[in-house]
Amino acid sequence: MILLKRILWVLLTFCLLINPTHSNVFANGDGNIDNGGGGMGSGTSQNKWTPGYDGVRITVVRALDQKPVSVSIDYTNKMPSTGLIHFGKVSKLHYHVGKSLSVQVGGYAYQIPATPMPRIVSSEDSVTNIEVIKRYFCSEGAVKMVANDTGIDYNTLTDGNYKLLLEPIAYFTFQGGFMGMTAHEAALYDQLLNGGLRSKMVSLTHQNLPLAMFLETPDLGYPAWNGSASGRVSNHQIITSLGLGIVRFNDAPVTPPPSQTNFQYRANTDVITAVWLSTSDQITPDSPASVTFRVLGSSYTVTNIVIPEGDSQLVWMKWRTPSKPQSLSIQISSSDGTLSANSITASIVDLNQNVPPDPKATDRNDSFRQPSVPSYTAKKSSSWGVWSAHWHSDGEGHGWWEFDWTEYSATLSATQSVLPDAKSPSTTKSLKSGYGIDIRTSTIISSNAPSSHTTGVQTAVSYFPEFQYKSYWRLHDLKTGAYNASFWLKPNDYSTYRSRVHFTPIWYPDGSYTPITRVMDAWTPDGMLTLQLQTPVTISGNLFSDWHIAPQKNK
Repeated sequence: MILLKRILWVLLTFCLLINPTHSNVFANGDGNIDNGGGGMGSGTSQNKWTPGYDGVRITVVRALDQKPVSVSIDYTNKMPSTGLIHFGKVSKLHYHVGKSLSVQVGGYAYQIPATPMPRIVSSEDSVTNIEVIKRYFCSEGAVKMVANDTGIDYNTLTDGNYKLLLEPIAYFTFQGGFMGMTAHEAALYDQLLNGGLRSKMVSLTHQNLPLAMFLETPDLGYPAWNGSASGRVSNHQIITSLGLGIVRFNDAPVTPPPSQTNFQYRANTDVITAVWLSTSDQITPDSPASVTFRVLGSSYTVTNIVIPEGDSQLVWMKWRTPSKPQSLSIQISSSDGTLSANSITASIVDLNQNVPPDPKATDRNDSFRQPSVPSYTAKKSSSWGVWSAHWHSDGEGHGWWEFDWTEYSATLSATQSVLPDAKSPSTTKSLKSGYGIDIRTSTIISSNAPSSHTTGVQTAVSYFPEFQYKSYWRLHDLKTGAYNASFWLKPNDYSTYRSRVHFTPIWYPDGSYTPITRVMDAWTPDGMLTLQLQTPVTISGNLFSDWHIAPQKNK
């Protein structure tokens, strides 16, 4: 009960499976999976794991855009208790784009395969066999099981356009409560508990569970694991690289991880450049680490960094980009620990280009077809943290350093209005083609972090359907700044009154007209927050109907 209250307080803020005689039948599945692990320490009645209490969460992912297209299904040979504490059915990909932990007690849905799965998580007495695991999940029977449970046609699932994301799960007792979680969830949960999970269950949650599956080759935006296949790993290593396997079909395309050493920034913008600092030994206040960033002839040093043994922390520099487009190098060095990157290439770009051409009354576009509205990747929230340490004395002249994790977060929200220009005879969201529209955007950054950790939104840019949402765009001016920034369109050079409008083309057909606005450059140590706004208006008629040409009267 104590555990449940603590969790709520913290978190509320393959088929008819493989017939043994057909175990070598494959569905053209290619298993991108390897594993490792090590010995387990002894547990207590309050904190323990029984070998064999494991499972796998499987999510169907579309290869083209790396997006989950199915519910996640948890498979296990065991029958977890009805009061299991868990975090729902959330995949590693969902957490990657900002989904947060959400505790649930009971109501845990799972499937017990008709043919038992092989052991997934190693223990001191039973080391798993990765080749057996691969054969199982790449088999025709296992894939048909997933197809049936997710409601996806088997032939569709295996046509090369989809992949299976596998994540190992462990069921264990922690502080007296029975819990189930993936390796990724264990890392996130440990961050919330300031290392409390790791301190009790390190051999399981930060060794054998995350090392139960990792990639041999990069895919789905995750790198191949080139670290040790045994030993303790950090939360950062788990979140970015461990606790996953992938089954591909018919040479489905491999999507490499995004580069961690190449970034694009807008010119004349406040940005945050961050790297991870990891350590296998603890870094204490007795000898704290420092990280130095060097760019454009200047240097910025972060000091007094402390990190517990086997863990990591983001370290960052907040700086302003130059006003002219260019490519520049950022060099990073540290006095202790290991950096995720020692050199970063930054491309500085100027978006104040490609302004739409002067609209003419004689313009035509008889071949125009309404384009689909694109959907840019959004990141509406981020989280990061900083380690600190204090000395714990045993009262007899001895003691040790205890580490505390302070977590920070930021969220982005925005609203937009799209209305006919004040010069238009229409005052509703319906207007005649040829008239202008006024686009205004308001943003809010909510964060518990110091101002040195974040920026407000600094960029808004609108794209339009007549240009297929590319080729030409309009930048917005910042009307009010900081963490409640608002934007309006830059003055239109082709407007008689220099109005802040965009003119709809005279030839645009009747119907919905949907401009989109990308809100960008809200920076945090965990990356840039960004989202897309789209507010349609209705085109009905054109401005020629407002013109009256009368014959000249004879004198």
